[in-house]
Amino acid sequence: MTASLATAAGASAMGLRSGLGFLMGAALVAAAAATCGYQSCPVTKPDMLNVHLIPHTHDDVGWLKTVDQYFFGVRNDIQHAGVQYILDSVIPQLLADPSKRFIYVEVVFFARWWGLQTEAMRQAVRQLVAEGRLEFVNGGWCMNDEAAVHYNPVIDQMSLGLHFLKEAFGECGRPRVAWHIDPFGHSREQASLFAQMGYDGFFVGRIDYQDKAQREALREMEQLWRGSGSLPPPAADLFTGVLPNGYNPPMSLCWDQICSDNPIVDDDSDENNVESIVAYFLGTAAAQAKHYRTNHIVMTMGSDFQYENALLWYKNMDKLIKHVNAKQLNGSRVNVLYSTPSCYLWELNKANISWTVKYDDFFPYADGPHQFWTGYFTSRPALKRYERLSNNFLQVCNQLEVLAGAQANVGPYGNASSSVLRQAMGVAQHHDAVTGTAKQHVTNDYAKQLSTGWDACEVVVSNALTSIVGSKENFIYCTYLNISVCLLTEVASTFMVIVYNPLARPVGWNVRLPVNGSHYSVLDPSGQAVLNEVIPVSNFTRAVRHDRGDAVNELVFQASAPPLGYTTYSVSRLPGKEPARSRLLKRLPHQPGADQLSWSIQNEHLRVLVDPKTGLLKEIQNLDKNISLPVSQNFFWYNASAGNEENSQASGAYIFRPDTSQTFPIAKGAQVHHVKTQVVEELYQNFSAWCSQVVRLYAGQAYVELEWTVGPIPIHDGLGKEIISRFETDLQTAGRFYTDSNGREILERRRNYRATWNLSQTEPVAGNYYPVNSRIYIKDQKVQLTVLTDRSQGGSSVFDGSLELMVHRRLLHDDSRGVGEPLLEPGDFHHGLVVRGRHLILLDTAESSAEQHRLWAQQEFMAPQLVLAPGQGPPYQPGQDNVKEFSALHQALPSNVHLLTLAQWEPDSVLIRLEHQFERGESANGSMPAVVNLLNLFSSFNIITVQEMNLAANQKLEDVNRLIWQPAEGKSSTLNVATVTDWMGHICCYKRKMASGDQKTHKSLGNTLC
Repeated sequence: MTASLATAAGASAMGLRSGLGFLMGAALVAAAAATCGYQSCPVTKPDMLNVHLIPHTHDDVGWLKTVDQYFFGVRNDIQHAGVQYILDSVIPQLLADPSKRFIYVEVVFFARWWGLQTEAMRQAVRQLVAEGRLEFVNGGWCMNDEAAVHYNPVIDQMSLGLHFLKEAFGECGRPRVAWHIDPFGHSREQASLFAQMGYDGFFVGRIDYQDKAQREALREMEQLWRGSGSLPPPAADLFTGVLPNGYNPPMSLCWDQICSDNPIVDDDSDENNVESIVAYFLGTAAAQAKHYRTNHIVMTMGSDFQYENALLWYKNMDKLIKHVNAKQLNGSRVNVLYSTPSCYLWELNKANISWTVKYDDFFPYADGPHQFWTGYFTSRPALKRYERLSNNFLQVCNQLEVLAGAQANVGPYGNASSSVLRQAMGVAQHHDAVTGTAKQHVTNDYAKQLSTGWDACEVVVSNALTSIVGSKENFIYCTYLNISVCLLTEVASTFMVIVYNPLARPVGWNVRLPVNGSHYSVLDPSGQAVLNEVIPVSNFTRAVRHDRGDAVNELVFQASAPPLGYTTYSVSRLPGKEPARSRLLKRLPHQPGADQLSWSIQNEHLRVLVDPKTGLLKEIQNLDKNISLPVSQNFFWYNASAGNEENSQASGAYIFRPDTSQTFPIAKGAQVHHVKTQVVEELYQNFSAWCSQVVRLYAGQAYVELEWTVGPIPIHDGLGKEIISRFETDLQTAGRFYTDSNGREILERRRNYRATWNLSQTEPVAGNYYPVNSRIYIKDQKVQLTVLTDRSQGGSSVFDGSLELMVHRRLLHDDSRGVGEPLLEPGDFHHGLVVRGRHLILLDTAESSAEQHRLWAQQEFMAPQLVLAPGQGPPYQPGQDNVKEFSALHQALPSNVHLLTLAQWEPDSVLIRLEHQFERGESANGSMPAVVNLLNLFSSFNIITVQEMNLAANQKLEDVNRLIWQPAEGKSSTLNVATVTDWMGHICCYKRKMASGDQKTHKSLGNTLC
């Protein structure tokens, strides 16, 4: 019997669904004795203005102090904060008074605290959760950023935190409200993800100051956010509310030990201030209510790392509630109560009114004139790249952990699991981590946590490969290949290269390895020779790597790898044959009869022309489509503002503010070197001592690769600098350009324009910057120019026909947003950070570019992993054959279906997410439905049960029952949620592994799905 599920239907692609197939057992709390959720909410008064006080703490997962420093409360000379004491203090207050409530967000902190508690304390906390008095909101490992993150690790970190809450507290631990009160702008994709995770509402704290003023005037502080243009409503619709005061309490009403506001004095004393505070509170509530549409408003009573002494807060809030509500006897129509975000949301839903609909996102964010938080889109570019690479390696680690089973965790290379890197990646998604907005020592700690996770996953991958390959090899992970450093390949005369492909479709990959020989043999698994070339290591690379390697050459060859599998290549050094030599192309005036109009490099698909007078990119030609586009590219820098008479705002880790719109070229031209081989053709452009680039075309590839190296950025002139790579064309773009939203759907951007208010632009450059996670492009009616990035960066089109990406920044002033340090980044040698990265340039027709561009972007994000070994290792088990090529799939997935997740979830359960990755109408072929036969998909294990879950894998899909909201644009859809998600285009299933050939497989799967 064949069981299959459609991953898309017609006009509804880009959805996500997740699944798992295990049942939580006795460890969960049976909440029959108490009621959590909306049924546990306090009674409100329908004829009054109900003020919901929300006691909360905002605990950054690293910022001014490291995660450990924040949890344990050390280094209070930097910032007074100790998360363990917050939870120690709050819980007794809740236990002592059933009326009190509290919310908690960051699960990484709570999980650590939970591990230190006695069973008696744990049971008491379970009871608080079961009664709805301790409520988890958001529930991810951290409160992730929304600009510099990709949707894949966002889903992972949410799933990590929510899985912990489910194990500890069962259904009562499942958050119903998303709570992003501190991220610096909000993405549409984030709303879509939360909706598909089953959340009923989303509360945010920071939106643009002009946007907020408009919303307050129109009473649109709360509305319905349509998170996807591809999913049918209400699948990606999410009720979204803007909190009135960020996430702080009203002025004069902060009663934490770090606050200086007066407590409420209500006895017979000259200091008695009840009447003045009550009058002030009533006035504040009345003013706030004017901006909201129901008789319910919310006040966030807490802030950063507050409630170490919870008694102070609760004692004063008790008095506030008592004395304000006592005024009802004198005719007051204000009712104050302890509440939670979900209880507030429940009251809004019961109001049964229609809400306006938002279709765009909340970028860029500004908190005042000249104060655009767009610098962090690029800040700390090396950390941003490390985070991206770490996610790539985590997915490889997750997959091999499943494919090898228990042998991956306990094997000849030691005992380890993917959880170390998974948790480190969860921390890295925090809105002061991947953003680059933490202090330098905290940033170092983020990198250290990722490195520790890499170490653990290297053990997992080595164990897994040993069992699959069938031989015990000394596996080597060369993490400095981008600067041509790898001890094994530099010294060994023979070695093996395993190219592991984490994608569920076959891929080709260009391998570059540092070597000291000049002639090599490369053999594929069948013993066939693979074309390869040896080229000199560039002077650029020698300068960057310093003394970390001594390879004089690079071995280059094209590899291929099967879907979800690997190919092994055998490499041997041979005598003789000199490598290809580079030659300096001097700038010469045009000579009669000589071709000095342009230099060029070319392959089967593309031709790239360079101006011989400047050495700069001049034109790109798509030979397949007969398209030619004049494209000039150069590196420029903005002079970072230190503040001026107009506004004191300086450019810093958060904020981008050039002193003028003028840019300065790093150089007006470049010295150019040329390398041409059968495998690759390259032009090396040297702009200055601290800026260089390689323009590269590999044989057969349909994109231009630009490998740029920038840094250390000089500051001896006393100027901070923001470095951009700018492309200029003659395309008529009418102020429009396009960026991705967290690596998924594409959003149109318009210069000096906001869809929901009339923008008063104060920063014509910074105010037009947007986050770019994977791609940015410009186009006219015929031609599209796309740039793919290898990390998150800020990008824009500041004038028609242009496109720019900020690649690096080094600043001399703090921007007064709390971090208290200029963004100087010392780098490895304390002279300043050097960053190397890649941009892939794609030129195509506007109507046919989408499909291949999305697939290439995905391949950049989930790149093959190279694992090296000397080879000739002994068999893993006696008589076991060496497996030189392997695929875990019986057949590749359709090109429009992506295997987003394959990870061990429980000892006998596997989490799988399949994703339809094309938007509605994006591609004639790619946006079409796809069918996947789950029964016969994997070659490494069989499926015996399937349980379909929501995206976060913390609730059965059949149990998802989200609140229904009425959009002002028309009637609300009453479609059953399960029906909607059947259309969404993603399948995530849980599967149990078992020996092949089990006869129960077909029957069980058939019954589950059919």
